[in-house]
Amino acid sequence: MANLPLLEFTTHCQRVRRLYKKGLRNLEAFYDRRHCYRYQAVLLRDRFDKNRCVDPNTAEKLVQEGEDELFQIQHPVTRKFPTSVGGVAHAREVEPPDWVMDYWHPLEKAQYPEYFKRREQRKLDYIKFWQSQYGNEPDNKGSH
Repeated sequence: MANLPLLEFTTHCQRVRRLYKKGLRNLEAFYDRRHCYRYQAVLLRDRFDKNRCVDPNTAEKLVQEGEDELFQIQHPVTRKFPTSVGGVAHAREVEPPDWVMDYWHPLEKAQYPEYFKRREQRKLDYIKFWQSQYGNEPDNKGSH
């Protein structure tokens, strides 16, 4: 069961919303002037509103055609937000791991006494949990 791919079930409404949003982002990539972009966005909204009340079979066909059309006319260099995945600033600020605080100087730790007292207690609780779950670490003096 672990090798099965994760399936995503989306409703028709979700597909329509995602298609509309991707269409708007595609228009943003093509039109750098705000008034030109807004005009094209209104035309796109009108296309979606014209097909609002159609039967489910036609609606499914229209969404599929819309996704295909968007794929055909997508901008070659899509616009990405700087901090999103693929953006220029994605993961720029690295969060330091928790063990870095073990190397703080005692004077630095003295500025936050309650935090470090609670932290040391949680570390001890985690060690107890680990030992109860997996047992004590074996003594491997001769191994590397």
